[in-house]
Amino acid sequence: MTINTLLLLLLSLLIAGGLSFFQYIYKAKNKSNIGWFLAFLRFSSIFGILLLLINPILTKNTLETVKTPLPIVVDNSSSISFLNANEKALELYNKIKSNSNLQEKFDVQSYQFSDDFEPIKTFDFKGTQTNIDVVAKNLKSIYKNAIYPTVLITDGNQTSGNDYVYSFDAVNKVYPVIVGDTTTFLDFKINQLNVNKYAFHKNKFPVEAFFQYSGTKSITADFIISQGNSVFSKQSITFSPSKKTATVSVLLPADKIGLQIFKATISSKEKEKNTYNNTKNFAVEVIDQKTNIAIVSAINHPDLGALKRAIESNVQRKVTIVKPNDIRTLQDFNVLILYQPTTEFKTIFDSNKSTGINTFIITGNNTDFSFLNQQQDNLNFKMSGQKEDYLSIFNAQFNLFAADNIGFENLPPLQNAFGTVTKKGAVSVLLSSKIRTIDTNAPLLAFAENQGRRTAYLLGENSWKWRLQTHVNNQSFEKYDIFMDKIIQFLASNNSKKSLVVEHESFYNSGEAIEITAQYFNKNYEFDEKARLTITVTNTKTKQTKNYDLLKGNNSYKVNLDGLKAGPYAFIVKELNSKTTYSSSFEIIDFNIEKQFVNPDVEKLTQLATQTQGKTYFPDQVDVLIKTLLENEEYKAIEKNIVTKTPLIDWIWLLVLISILLATEWFVRKYNGLL
Repeated sequence: MTINTLLLLLLSLLIAGGLSFFQYIYKAKNKSNIGWFLAFLRFSSIFGILLLLINPILTKNTLETVKTPLPIVVDNSSSISFLNANEKALELYNKIKSNSNLQEKFDVQSYQFSDDFEPIKTFDFKGTQTNIDVVAKNLKSIYKNAIYPTVLITDGNQTSGNDYVYSFDAVNKVYPVIVGDTTTFLDFKINQLNVNKYAFHKNKFPVEAFFQYSGTKSITADFIISQGNSVFSKQSITFSPSKKTATVSVLLPADKIGLQIFKATISSKEKEKNTYNNTKNFAVEVIDQKTNIAIVSAINHPDLGALKRAIESNVQRKVTIVKPNDIRTLQDFNVLILYQPTTEFKTIFDSNKSTGINTFIITGNNTDFSFLNQQQDNLNFKMSGQKEDYLSIFNAQFNLFAADNIGFENLPPLQNAFGTVTKKGAVSVLLSSKIRTIDTNAPLLAFAENQGRRTAYLLGENSWKWRLQTHVNNQSFEKYDIFMDKIIQFLASNNSKKSLVVEHESFYNSGEAIEITAQYFNKNYEFDEKARLTITVTNTKTKQTKNYDLLKGNNSYKVNLDGLKAGPYAFIVKELNSKTTYSSSFEIIDFNIEKQFVNPDVEKLTQLATQTQGKTYFPDQVDVLIKTLLENEEYKAIEKNIVTKTPLIDWIWLLVLISILLATEWFVRKYNGLL
């Protein structure tokens, strides 16, 4: 308290004492105990009121000891149990966690991980994926700006996520405890199979296989690709202690249309401890149709290459970039992309009036808008010679086809001539434009469908920046490429719009996320947010049936079918109100990535320990690990002095006490006839 506050408190004592003495002692004729009691009550109430008016600040000092956190992170994936290390992992965890000296020095906290990271609940060692990278990301988030050690109990065999060696903070030491048998066994393993999801009928498709050998002698193995009882390819591969990896490329014929399941196997006459990783199933969907797209442009621009790469990311598409005067016949193409059309495009527009090929018109700074107004009836352009940058706004109510927002609001602007764009007919807008923060209410990406012909409009150049930005945001071009593929798919088809649209893959690997997406449209082809969609999934071999409800998302309904066993499945999606149905099938390929390992990845965990200046330990060295943690002087508890300042006016009980004192004084005076 300050000196002024102390002086005010002293003055309050004098005022309260003086007033109570004057009223009940000095003026009283009889000096009884009742008078002294009433004087005390009056003194206390007046002093309490003056205290509230002065409102002194009360300061409280509290000492708090902050210990260094010690996260103990345990691998809960199925690879631990497959390596027969689950009991040892539990034993190590309990021994470290229950050490009283560690608990005294550290704030011991326990976590588990497989495909995700979470506080320890119960260990079952049934995780379908191992993602050590997620451990690093979560620890960084939980312990921001802290220096701490991490005990990581794992086999180090990661099956998903980024490389974990450089994911952890280099300033925070990681002490991996390696579980699993490190004895080297003879083992062949198919590390990876690269194969396209689609192939074209009567063509050949490539299969690339990567092998790994673990052993101490030279040996020859056979690599076989088969389908049922038919063998399509058989090759001999030689391994030795100096040659432990191999790569093989094979061309297989696409003779049958539809989903084709193949089996890749590597084997030898030698006995192996783990034969599960000798086989991998893969699937290819053989199709008999390919979409040919022509990008017609009179100028060179980065957009052309970006469009070609995005569209051809789907192997069903083939893109040809040509100049307007070089096209001899339009019959060779299924879709025309007219990039910044000018009068040079007149012959193409004239020819297409009879051919009726769906078009994708992209405008920009070189577009002749007067010519474009003459060639189409969907949009009217009144443009100036001034350039302008247009940002995009996603329309969630767009319903011509299922389109996801890939973050359009944060993508770079497209450049086009400044002016007014108005719709002349039934035009569906997926993206509208804005200039800086002002909405123009004009289309930026729009679609029209008239008498069976479909047209798309992208009003601006530099869409190559969109593709690049999505890669920066997601470390992949996939989202942009899928978005562009949906536009081409819409233009490549003239089928009438269906009320129930369902999207799914033809096959999934066991352990992958199995998600089916559906959209239901009402009679006006507006997305129906009150639809009731269910799905019935039937295993065609076992005849086992399961029913699920599809849950509504932003602009679609989704269902997650994780947990289904490998095998062929047929499914029916049904809208309960209208009884509309969609039926199809998919196959789950048997593959458990967690069973691919026979040893822990000692090398990778050693790299992690070296990168963070920690050290690797084996189960029989856990006492050494505990001793190292206890003796490390970097991790000391910090004693903090917490100062709490509380204004007296916040004391509710003081106000209650004053009320009680005044009430007691009134009742005593009333009882003794002093009122």
